Amino acid sequence: MLEGDRASEAGEAPVRRSVRAGAALVAFSGDKLLGGPQAGLLVGTRAAVAACRRHPLARALRIDKLSLAALAATLTLHRDPELARRELPALAMLEANPAALLARAQRLADAVGGAVVDGVGRAGGGTLPLLELPGPIVALDPGPAGADALAAALRTGDPPVVGRVRDGRLLLDPRTLTDAEAELVAGAVRAARA
Repeated sequence: MLEGDRASEAGEAPVRRSVRAGAALVAFSGDKLLGGPQAGLLVGTRAAVAACRRHPLARALRIDKLSLAALAATLTLHRDPELARRELPALAMLEANPAALLARAQRLADAVGGAVVDGVGRAGGGTLPLLELPGPIVALDPGPAGADALAAALRTGDPPVVGRVRDGRLLLDPRTLTDAEAELVAGAVRAARA
């Protein structure tokens, strides 16, 4: 899913294309590509993969049994793309329905006295750092304490909430929340302001 669509948009070569182009071995990040456990994956020709297995470092770099089980479960989910979109948080966030995002943002804004504004999120880290994800953002007026103080209070609260500070406002991205989590965040914002 991510491999074919979002990765291509961000200038990353899809794994399938590299294999089809004749690469003997392709290494990629399983957690970033699949939305599962952190794992490095190798695909390629039988001979190239066998050579990697025989390498002295293979034993030190192999995946542990719990991560292997989680990877197998993640791959099983990917056999049904709709199920994977529902069950894997990273895919759900990347492929979130714009109308659902707007509704979630509006509910959060209404609950905390914020405003819904157009914004851009990023997949971040090594996943796809340049991939822009446009969508609604909840902008909070931090009050006299300032945006940095509100952001710090939210990060150290229970549950911790991480936002972005821009132009004197604290921004919360509903893409990273479920509907239930948005309610928790609203409570955390009210507590931080009190």
